[in-house]
Amino acid sequence: MAYLAGVMAHPAFTVRFKSDLIRPGLHVPLTAEANLFAEAVALGREVIWLHCYGERFADPAANRPKQAPRLPKESASYIPASGGIPSAPEPLPDRLEYEAAARRLRIGKGCVENATPEMWAYEVSGKQVLWHWFSYRRRDRSRPVIGDKRPPSPLDSIQPDGWLAEYTSDLIDLLHVLGRLIALEPAQAELLTRICAGTLLSADTLRDAGAFAEPDENGGVQLSE
Repeated sequence: MAYLAGVMAHPAFTVRFKSDLIRPGLHVPLTAEANLFAEAVALGREVIWLHCYGERFADPAANRPKQAPRLPKESASYIPASGGIPSAPEPLPDRLEYEAAARRLRIGKGCVENATPEMWAYEVSGKQVLWHWFSYRRRDRSRPVIGDKRPPSPLDSIQPDGWLAEYTSDLIDLLHVLGRLIALEPAQAELLTRICAGTLLSADTLRDAGAFAEPDENGGVQLSE
């Protein structure tokens, strides 16, 4: 799993295999070189640690404590005293905007400083992560009903009276995670290039080695001979 995360969880993989990604199913370049495999696993462990907010692959010796990850500079996601996101009686905000020149993320009448353009643009599966995060915490959480899709649940209208302090903490944690993921991308891209230029294991090689599972007569799964 760590190998997959190290090799595939970054924009360079999508760019390199854009045409292949049109078809369902992901194709993974599997290196036959042990040193490259080990490098990918090391990167992937950090990627998964970040995605899990420190809950998995924690390793203090590798600077991965079991806690919410932090960028090297703690000022990376700083809320100024004059721009903190106001809570009740101020209603939940409906606006999330990015001021690129000031590197400021504005949430309603508050803001977060030092959010980079890369953080703002960060996407997973075509979804802008920061906006997607905010969409579950803004005042109007309704979404258009498309086709025969069921109408929104009345439970969606149950909300806090105002912005919660935990929302701000969650946002800061998210920005730290995005910043560290972005910092890993050049190393992941460079490693992917070396893996693709090196010796790869083909599907036939893996099949001949018995690496693929096949269903038995009872519908269960067993390793092929």
